Amino acid sequence: MSELIKTLKRIIRSVVLFAQHASGLKLRKYQEDVALAVVDSVINKRGLSIVVVFPRQSGKNELQAQIETYLLTLLSQLDTEIVKISPTWKPQTLNAMRRLERVLDKNLIVHDVGWNKESGYIYKVGKARIFFLSGGPAASIVGATASTLLEVDEAQDILIAKYDKEMAPMAASTNATRVFWGTAWTSKTLLAREMRAARKAEMRDGIRRVFKLDADEVAEEVPAYGNYVAEQVAKLGRNHPMVKTQYYSEEIDAEGGMFPLARMAMMQGNHLPSNAPKDDSLYALLVDVAGEDEGVGDDGDIDSLVNRRRDSTAVTVVEVDLLTLDDELINAPTYRVVQRHEWVGIKHTKLYGKIKALFEHWKASYIVVDATGVGTGLYSFLDSALPGSVIPYVFTSKSKSDLGWGFLAVIETGRYKEYKGSGDEDREAARIQKVFWMQVENCQSRVLDGPGKLMRWGVPDGTRDVGTGNLVHDDMLISAAMCWVLDDETWGMAKSMVIDAVDPLQDLEF
Repeated sequence: MSELIKTLKRIIRSVVLFAQHASGLKLRKYQEDVALAVVDSVINKRGLSIVVVFPRQSGKNELQAQIETYLLTLLSQLDTEIVKISPTWKPQTLNAMRRLERVLDKNLIVHDVGWNKESGYIYKVGKARIFFLSGGPAASIVGATASTLLEVDEAQDILIAKYDKEMAPMAASTNATRVFWGTAWTSKTLLAREMRAARKAEMRDGIRRVFKLDADEVAEEVPAYGNYVAEQVAKLGRNHPMVKTQYYSEEIDAEGGMFPLARMAMMQGNHLPSNAPKDDSLYALLVDVAGEDEGVGDDGDIDSLVNRRRDSTAVTVVEVDLLTLDDELINAPTYRVVQRHEWVGIKHTKLYGKIKALFEHWKASYIVVDATGVGTGLYSFLDSALPGSVIPYVFTSKSKSDLGWGFLAVIETGRYKEYKGSGDEDREAARIQKVFWMQVENCQSRVLDGPGKLMRWGVPDGTRDVGTGNLVHDDMLISAAMCWVLDDETWGMAKSMVIDAVDPLQDLEF
């Protein structure tokens, strides 16, 4: 037997050597462990359910393509079927197919054997085939068979009912190996359920099924990854849900209080409230708009309103501190609340005048205003009067979710601070601040299923203050959260200077 044949046999017997010598990729140690476990379960028909939880951008998708290429090549003489399911067709399934094509094209052994594509979503090496399917709620995938391997990618975004009804039966006839790939999310996802089941199975027979690592473990092999994650932590905060799940593989609660005591403590500052601007400071106004009510006086007096259950228009005045812009990792301002206002049911023509007066009094740089529904008119008035200074924010389910995630990032990086009580502030300021904290305490959040990572948050309708029995709203909280919108502005990016003009006549002779 020639040395070449011996070498090829040695390579084809090991997924690690196959990736290194045929695909030109040396797998990292944590990738090797997964690849060996998956291949062993497939080849020896163990029928294991394997769960792989990797941080974002740590090589999960590349590893998938290498394993798929290896199995297609190894089993190319057999009628074998692999099924891979992603939460969406576009972009996730399409990306997975492009990634496999790239690996197939580069692999030296596959190059000689050859591969082809059928029906736009099936790849063949010899007799072995892999099917790429979408696992979206509306996708119809009943009937496919995974005789060799069933892969569920981003399993945290696949609906449990969808998997149980349409995907799990694909592997039933042969008890094929199942691999659930993903990133941590909530404890109620398919990925979390399968990980708990795999842990129990590990305890029974000692066979490893769960491969879970965090950013620190990846950084041990890839120092540059550690630097990248450090930047994300600086921008979002270590306890931000996205950092905890996407990089440290820590599950979060699917629903519950949005502001636990530790987070509320981070919101508390050491500065005092203020009624007037400082000469050397920048300010902005954050406006959450409510509807008008005919039963209130033109001055917006709350006590004159018979039905006080409706939200108020809330205005938060923040001092914008640019010192944190100098931090290369954070590169965003800090916001200190210095004053609050609320008006209930006031006509928008009057409201416009009050907000414009506040803008002028504080010499504000920007107003962020809720431009949703009835807020559109108020935004239009303000934008006409203060061109270039008014930033509209239109609320949709996605934009409110983005605002919630963004506000948490501002808080978790220490860039949002509430004023402390001085003991001698006026009663109205004290009352408003008490209402704000009541809204914070009662705010609930719920993370929705699916790949969108949408969060619904706010004070549930009908919530009442247990002490007074009054309804609790979330207008002041939403107003405060709108400070996140200011992160996108180019604060302090340019310096002002006077350039002396050249005298156009100095070189002319008369």
